[in-house]
Formats: sequence, C-alpha cells, structure tokens
Amino acid sequence: MVSQGPLCSRVRLRNVTIMVTSVPPVAFLGAVPTGPAGRCLAARLLAAGEPVRVLAADPDGWPDGVELIEGDVTRPGEFPSAFSGIDGLFLAGAAPGTAAEAIGLAEHGGARRIVVLSSHGPEFEIHQPPRTWHWLAIERAAEASSAIWTHLRPSPLMASTVVGGYPPSGSSWAELIRAGEVIREPYGHARYPFLHEDDLAAVAVTALLTDEHARSVVEVTGTPVSAIERLSLIGAALGREIPFEELTPGQARRYWRTRGWSDSAIDVSLWAMKIFHDNPGGPDPATERLLGRRARTYQEWLTEHAGDFAGFTPPAR
Repeated sequence: MVSQGPLCSRVRLRNVTIMVTSVPPVAFLGAVPTGPAGRCLAARLLAAGEPVRVLAADPDGWPDGVELIEGDVTRPGEFPSAFSGIDGLFLAGAAPGTAAEAIGLAEHGGARRIVVLSSHGPEFEIHQPPRTWHWLAIERAAEASSAIWTHLRPSPLMASTVVGGYPPSGSSWAELIRAGEVIREPYGHARYPFLHEDDLAAVAVTALLTDEHARSVVEVTGTPVSAIERLSLIGAALGREIPFEELTPGQARRYWRTRGWSDSAIDVSLWAMKIFHDNPGGPDPATERLLGRRARTYQEWLTEHAGDFAGFTPPAR
C-alpha cells in the first residue's frame, strides 16, 4: 500500500447510503470487470446493514435490497438524481473525460468518501503526457475533490475468466470452453496473480466505511496461478480435459488482436507474463495484511463458478 497524506483515525460510519457504479466489461488496458466486483461489494455492504444504490447499465444479478438505477457512469450528467443523498461512492468504470463531472455530482449529493476502482495503469501513465492519461486522470479528479479518497489498484480479477476484461490472458475463457474450443495462450506456466472479486470487495468495504485507507493508494494482489494450472482445475471440475495450445508472443499478439485487444494492452500483458514466467512469485504478504487472512485461490473461486464453464459435451469416440 502506498500512502499519500496523513491517515485519519479508524472511525466507523453509520446509516449512510453508498453508491456503487458499474459498466459492461471492456477490452481495455487495466479494466477489471466492474460488475462482479460491484455485486460482491453490494452484498457485503447490505450484510453490514448499509443502504446501497447502484448505477449500472446491466440490472441483472445485483443482490436483493439494492436501490437499482439503470444508467451509465460515463455519462453522469444524464443521471444527476442518482448521486443525490449519498455519503460514499465506489467509482468503477468511470471515463477520464467525465470522471470529474461524476465526482462533482457525488460531492453535491453529499458524498464524503470516494473509492476509485483503478488499475496499475497510473504507474505507466505518470511517465506519459497528461493528455494521454486514463486511470491517472480519474485518480487525479478524485484527489482534486473535497472528499476523502482512496484508490484501489487490484491485480486482474478471477471473474474475467467468465465475463471478460483485462488481461487478455484468460479473458472470456468460459465462452470458449463451453463451445469446446482450444484455449490459446502464451507463457502457459507464467503464474499471474488473479484476485477473487470478493477479496477486492472486502478491502473496498473498509475503505468506504472507515478511515483506514483514507487518502491512500491501495494495491490488492491475488494469488499467482498459471494458465495451465487454471485449465487443469477447470477440466477437473468439468470431468474432461480442456485442449490447450501454447502460443509464441508474436502469435499471441495476432490472436488477441482478433479478439479486440489494443496493442497497448497486449504490450503490457506480454511484458507482465514474461516477468511472471521468469520470476514466479507467491502470495502477497501486504494483501494478507489488508484482508487479515490469505487471499482466496483460483480453486476456491472455481467451486463457486464451475457451472459457468459447463455446457459442452465431447463427441463420443
């Protein structure tokens, strides 16, 4: 965790309305799937007795008890009433061009805390001209507000295997596996740190309801697992082998382009996978301290989601 500015005492808020935003998954550098993370967060907040309002384009799958508003946080001016009467904002899926507007509406609506679902993109963007910033522009907009801000920079979410989202590696595997297609990946043994979306939600709850992470950049890192390990676990859960073809980096670039990924996202993903391939790591002690326990594994996540991969029946031999 990288702290910026003094931390306040840990004070629990009561009887507040937290707003959670979400957008559909996109093939964009650093864009984790906001829906799975937001749904886990909403469930945790409701369980804690907190009122939750959701601004999302996709109304399906949200926990019973949320106040759901169909809308798009990237066009906040079209939904100003959605921001009225809130105390905290979980800003996920914002666009750099309209993030300041969304944050301004949240401030006007009463928000005292803003938690930005960011990425590790700012670590690269800080070396580029401000006009090119995406994640860093959103973070800076929150920092310029009067609210107490926290930036969450997670590693990729396990849910991207099902719904899509960054990184290209593993993105939307479920649709391919359900169709019985071959999974094609480079660096099959590279152990990428994938994070259970509910572990991210657990950290977000603390940031929204206490001052523990006030004015801080919080990195949340998942448990390392390779593509071959993930496919082995999925195959065991389904009772069949998942066909796999290892690609060279050049082949992976061409393949991921056909699936809508930009060269910048591909560049960073291949760079990271090469590092994880050459330097396999283990669980992150900092994340264990954030959670008060170890981060959940891909196998644990799969026990909840194995059905998302089912549906293909291999032909009889």
